[in-house]
Amino acid sequence: MEYRRLGASGLKVPALSFGAGTFGGRGPLFGAWGSTDAREARRLVDICLDAGLTMFDTADVYSDGASEEVLGEAIRGRRDRVILSTKTGLPTGDGPGDAGTSRSRLITACENALRRLGTDHIDLFQLHAFDAGTPVEEVLSTLEDLVRAGKVRHVGISNFSGWQAMKSLSVAERYGRPRYVAHQVYYSLVGRDYEWELMPLGLDQGLGALVWSPLGWGRLTGRIRRGGPLPAGSRLHDTADYGPPVEDEHLYRVVDALDEIARETGRTVPQIAINWLLQRPTVSSVIIGARNEEQLRQNLGAVGWTLAPEHMAKLDAASARTAPYPHFPYHRQEGFARLNPPVGTAPFPPAA
Repeated sequence: MEYRRLGASGLKVPALSFGAGTFGGRGPLFGAWGSTDAREARRLVDICLDAGLTMFDTADVYSDGASEEVLGEAIRGRRDRVILSTKTGLPTGDGPGDAGTSRSRLITACENALRRLGTDHIDLFQLHAFDAGTPVEEVLSTLEDLVRAGKVRHVGISNFSGWQAMKSLSVAERYGRPRYVAHQVYYSLVGRDYEWELMPLGLDQGLGALVWSPLGWGRLTGRIRRGGPLPAGSRLHDTADYGPPVEDEHLYRVVDALDEIARETGRTVPQIAINWLLQRPTVSSVIIGARNEEQLRQNLGAVGWTLAPEHMAKLDAASARTAPYPHFPYHRQEGFARLNPPVGTAPFPPAA
């Protein structure tokens, strides 16, 4: 397993990390994702550790905290071998203090996560969404207290817009607060919006991307084909409305390219889709999920090899979309291109 630095921090993370959204199985969304119990989770963690995958990501909103609880049971007795990442900020109830990132909410969420995970510290504590109702200064001051108390090692964000991330980083610099080192983002061959603003920001500010839903919300599993019905077992039957939308023709164009490359390389469609992401700028780790051992082992096969340049170019072309304003129409003009050169093709340097 390749290890990379998480953004501009000194934390070394595996190129693949495991998303525990399938643990617990409570509620209409997360119940459709999976219902892995502690015994099954321990087996999946065993497989991950044997492969060198040591980072596990969860959130308090996943199955109403059950995901954190199951993950805590699965890593019991081997906390020193894993990197724990969790998130807070999305609503977990109907009360006035059950959402956002106020001082009270962050402290309570951190304490609850520590209890559920069965640990005394969280390696990466992330804000699951921007809270416009809480001053950034209050958020960062609270995170600093948690870091100084030893309960949190690094801090990050998830699903922030460019201005939200940049405002937070500017306030952190102004007052000497902890800087975010990671941005957990949606990024896939059928969802490349991350590239227009957040990727250049990540390169400039040292934010490492932790990619969620690398298979396009379950669309790049290799079971969806042009002209065919949605597979009976696909979670998209129950969860499509919760995730990022994708036009059918765009999806089929990408799948056609993936199928062609799969025939040429002998790799599976999911492995190719994940490997493409691992070669993209700023990507520190791609979060893979699995409802069972077979899915996990297949996704682990996305590392240890590299797509050829001609395959990368084919996937780039098949998945390309017209840039949104203000990136279009000026980005194609020669003068504008000289002022704003395209983003490079190398991620943050791998850890030594």
